[in-house]
Amino acid sequence: MENTEPKLIYIADDEDTIREALRTFIESAGYGVRAFENGDLLLVAFKETPADLVILDVNMPGSNGFTMLREIRKISHVPIIMLTARDSDLDYQTALDLGSDDFFTKPTSPMSIVMRVKAIFRRIEYERVAMENASAAREGKS
Repeated sequence: MENTEPKLIYIADDEDTIREALRTFIESAGYGVRAFENGDLLLVAFKETPADLVILDVNMPGSNGFTMLREIRKISHVPIIMLTARDSDLDYQTALDLGSDDFFTKPTSPMSIVMRVKAIFRRIEYERVAMENASAAREGKS
């Protein structure tokens, strides 16, 4: 049976305008959103109720986005998109090496992020169906 609950996305960004723009665009695409002004608050909520995808700003008060990425990766394989004003190759490499699924440099279009969110969920669904089909095929051969 397929889950009809909307996917839940957590956003942590200390900039109100960016956080609210992302929330608006992502909710209008049909997803549930919880937005946080820093990564520490997001992590507390994630440990209580894991999200289906996380968007993290790198530069936030408290623990930075890279630290939050490390902490989430200790407990989950949830897709994570990094969002930052930092645009050095080292930041990009660090984010990907720590396990992020994507990296956007500010300013960026909220619609670009929504499209990437949709692509990530589509890929996850394709992989789920492929696994089910492979499992059914193995069972049929047994």
